[in-house]
Amino acid sequence: MSVTHRQLVAFVQLAQSSTFAEAAEKMHLSQPALSLAIKKMEQSLGGRLLSRTTRNVRLSQEGEEFLPVALRLLNDWDDAVDDVRNLFAMNRGKLTIAAMPSFANSLLPKVLKSFHLSWPNINISVQDVVMESTIQQVLKGRAEVGFTFEHEQMEGLEFQSLFEDSFVALLPPQNPLSTNSIVEVAQLAQFPFVAMNRGSSFRRWVDQVLDKEICRFNNVAEAGQLATVGQIVKQGMGVSIVPGICEPQMTMNGLVCLPLAGNVLKRNIGIIKSRRDNLSVPAQAIWDIVTDTFHF
Repeated sequence: MSVTHRQLVAFVQLAQSSTFAEAAEKMHLSQPALSLAIKKMEQSLGGRLLSRTTRNVRLSQEGEEFLPVALRLLNDWDDAVDDVRNLFAMNRGKLTIAAMPSFANSLLPKVLKSFHLSWPNINISVQDVVMESTIQQVLKGRAEVGFTFEHEQMEGLEFQSLFEDSFVALLPPQNPLSTNSIVEVAQLAQFPFVAMNRGSSFRRWVDQVLDKEICRFNNVAEAGQLATVGQIVKQGMGVSIVPGICEPQMTMNGLVCLPLAGNVLKRNIGIIKSRRDNLSVPAQAIWDIVTDTFHF
């Protein structure tokens, strides 16, 4: 038999009262019910906590030593309950999000601002990692939600599409194609190409487009981040293909983004969560904000 919270409260009330009647009144209990609670507690602990007389109640030596422990346990209990209430009320807590960099540095900040305005006491941690890592972070429980392109391997995840992204040609301003309104993939193949690293899903998608267009690129450089691809293109080393979501960042860096003829490469961007785990209150709140923002 274990000591209950109610028994601890009864013991402390008795210790702070002169009689059973006074303590019972404070607890809104009958004296027999209070006496039974103390008796069961003493049985659980294996000895007497009180020295009873006909007129008053005094703590035994063991009771005197146990009183500060009981007070600390009750304070810890109250603190723990308050902490949980704060979590549910979003007065305190932490939210970890994973997002591919193209989303993290374009659309995510506005989402986070909207969330922060409503729940300023929630600490937000953003893991801006490549698409494959974003998926793994959510699968392994290191992030509750993630923002990524829809992937062929989404087992164990729930994917909610937010919008369809059309990839664009990326050119330095001095490239002769930069004055076009639209670019054919075959036209891009006439210039050196800056590609994403081999093995990445992004590289595979571009290669699939090349196979359909029956052409090949002359890859002069490879990189693991789209921002790095942009910087290499900016130096005039070649051209590339990037997601349309990157266009604001690329144009700010002085590069030219043009639509691909036939809209040959499109992918859905969405928010993901684990099918195995329920979302925390903050994670559910950001999920709701995102789905409301993109108007399903």
